[in-house]
Amino acid sequence: MAGPVAFFAVFFAYPVAAIVGRGLRIDGVWQFGRIGEVLGRADILRVLWFTTWQALASTGLTLLIALPGAYVFARFAFPGKRLLRAAVTVPFVLPTVVVGTAFLALLGRGGLLDQAWGVRLDTTVWAILLAHVFFNYAVVVRTVGGLWAQLDPRQEEAARVLGAGRFAAWRRVTLPALTPAVAAAALMVFLFTFTSFGVVQILGGPTYATLEVEIYRQTAQLLDLPTAAVLTLVQFAAVGAILAVHAATVRRRETALKLVDPARTAHRPRGAGQWALLGGVLATIVLLILAPLAVLVERSLDTPGGHGFGYYRALMTSDPSGGVFLVPPIDAVWNSLQYALAATAIALAVGGLAAAALTRRAGRLVRGFDALLMLPLGVSAVTVGFGFLITLDEPPLDLRASWILVPLAQALVGVPFVVRTMLPVLRAVDERLREAAAVLGASPWRVWREVDLPLVRRALLIAAGFAFAVSLGEFGATVFIARPDNPTLPVAVARLLGRPGELNYGQAMALSTILMVVCAVALLLLERVRVDRSSGEF
Repeated sequence: MAGPVAFFAVFFAYPVAAIVGRGLRIDGVWQFGRIGEVLGRADILRVLWFTTWQALASTGLTLLIALPGAYVFARFAFPGKRLLRAAVTVPFVLPTVVVGTAFLALLGRGGLLDQAWGVRLDTTVWAILLAHVFFNYAVVVRTVGGLWAQLDPRQEEAARVLGAGRFAAWRRVTLPALTPAVAAAALMVFLFTFTSFGVVQILGGPTYATLEVEIYRQTAQLLDLPTAAVLTLVQFAAVGAILAVHAATVRRRETALKLVDPARTAHRPRGAGQWALLGGVLATIVLLILAPLAVLVERSLDTPGGHGFGYYRALMTSDPSGGVFLVPPIDAVWNSLQYALAATAIALAVGGLAAAALTRRAGRLVRGFDALLMLPLGVSAVTVGFGFLITLDEPPLDLRASWILVPLAQALVGVPFVVRTMLPVLRAVDERLREAAAVLGASPWRVWREVDLPLVRRALLIAAGFAFAVSLGEFGATVFIARPDNPTLPVAVARLLGRPGELNYGQAMALSTILMVVCAVALLLLERVRVDRSSGEF
């Protein structure tokens, strides 16, 4: 545990604590009265209220739309199911900047709805809610559907034989077994929407702001560190409470009904009702998931001279005014790939050590460390990025001019995915195999290399894929530390969207399409090596 603890202490706890201290400590005296002052302001209360209710609304709407999809993917067998499951997961690994850009192309000024019916939904709450459903649809489908596919349908059939109706049997047998998974999925959706940044920043305009957006505004635009520090503490407390509840639901889910092979529970749709349900889910996927991605691609090709690759060719040239980048925008692709590969290597090293430690040890301290590993997913990435600038500026950690700073920030987001992917597989390794190897004279390192590694190799590849995808799309922290001569793809997209002009907009669409394709390819490769796990986790 020493390596992961040191990594999180230096590159997570220290920068966050430094920002809070810089904001609340004046002349060596802590000004805790600032907390009450900030939380009593009307504008901050509006931000807190909007952050909470939009997260609740997004979670409810996601469950309403995605639960039928979870049932279809769990119980129905139909052609193209595997490819479609990969397609609905693409939005989850897309950067939030790309999600916002896709919905801007669909719902914004000059978008598909604007051209067809004169309807614009950007800068409205509906655009934000729909984008959040688009982003989190796969969380519900894969978390709930993964468990639903492994529940033995014969138990529900036995209840019907004993006289229960179809709905009563589902309510009394299946629903109690699914409730922990539904709760876990709902909590994760709430966490992601509560801390939403890129989607709200692009689609909300000046009208709507979540806590994360307000922290960015107070830090980067107003330089009001005391207010940013208070908001960071509020978000930290909220995320900690959400993760504590999520950990409890995961533990309850482990005691669900006996699980079976998913191949035994899926069947072709029977009857008009099941075919109608399948058709409705497919239509939802086409309209909600595929349409925004298709419009994004179309907008990247829609040049003033007709459809073509003009915007992509423009990415090869530098801005003569030097207004957005010091290098051609296409360089952001190569920069992002290099950063993501380095971040993946760091995340695998840190996350692998953490997962191994959590497998071999028990106790309240280790369980607490398990929960702390998830904090980077919810704590303000803006705070982490700005904290890097003010803390990693002196020897022996003067990294502000070093290229490694960006991969370190990205790895913080990748580590939780590595741990969550590898931990169930490592726990499934029979301890007697390790003991037998040790008795035969193998060192601990050789036991890991010859016993654990062959069994967890596929999980390691999946962990690497997820770490690579989320590192590629990290935006909140990178926007502070990526240099103008080495921009990443999400930062480049955001900067292009922030400037007026048709060329800038088209280039943003082109870069977003490139980023989408890279993430989609990574996800399809993950599907080929996906590990079938009995936990039903995402």
